[in-house]
Amino acid sequence: MAITTEMVKKLREATNAGVLDCRNALEQSGGDFDKAVDILREKGLAQAAKRASRVAHDGVVELYSHGNGRVGVMLEINCETDFVARSEAFRKLAHELALQIAASAPLCIREEELPAEAIEHEREIATAKAHEDGKPEPVIPKIVEGYIEKYKNEVVLLRQTYIRDESMTVQDLVNQVVISIGENLVIRRFVRWSLGEESE
Repeated sequence: MAITTEMVKKLREATNAGVLDCRNALEQSGGDFDKAVDILREKGLAQAAKRASRVAHDGVVELYSHGNGRVGVMLEINCETDFVARSEAFRKLAHELALQIAASAPLCIREEELPAEAIEHEREIATAKAHEDGKPEPVIPKIVEGYIEKYKNEVVLLRQTYIRDESMTVQDLVNQVVISIGENLVIRRFVRWSLGEESE
């Protein structure tokens, strides 16, 4: 099947990939648009993984206030160069992440940052609830693990469902931006305040 300029343009608009990459993906997929998108995503994720080891020390501190000052977020996100730090795509991502944190109140950025005692506490709650609901003993460990995974999806920023698109996670959003800007990105830290909450 002949690959037309129109097909390449459509794929480029959908994925932000380079013209040559789009043409190659369409050739590999025999002109199948969806397969070409998958090919580019796989290639992009591989590139994103390669970039993850590169040092990111530039970036921005994003400040976000929500609900007439009832919730505030301060977020540091880093990239490799000042050029990218000033780009619209990077600034937009910083804003979207601050918005996500304001709306979803994550406890941490990555799964490994979750305190073991918090997971253990949730495990005890899930086990007690499964017993209370009269679940058969052999299936309780599976129910508990499902509960723990759900808990992680709710409290770990990168595992959360992206508030603007439920078909993707925050990690997927970050990966998309890494692919489009061609640099490693690191969400360094964040703080979320809510009016009237007790400080620890």
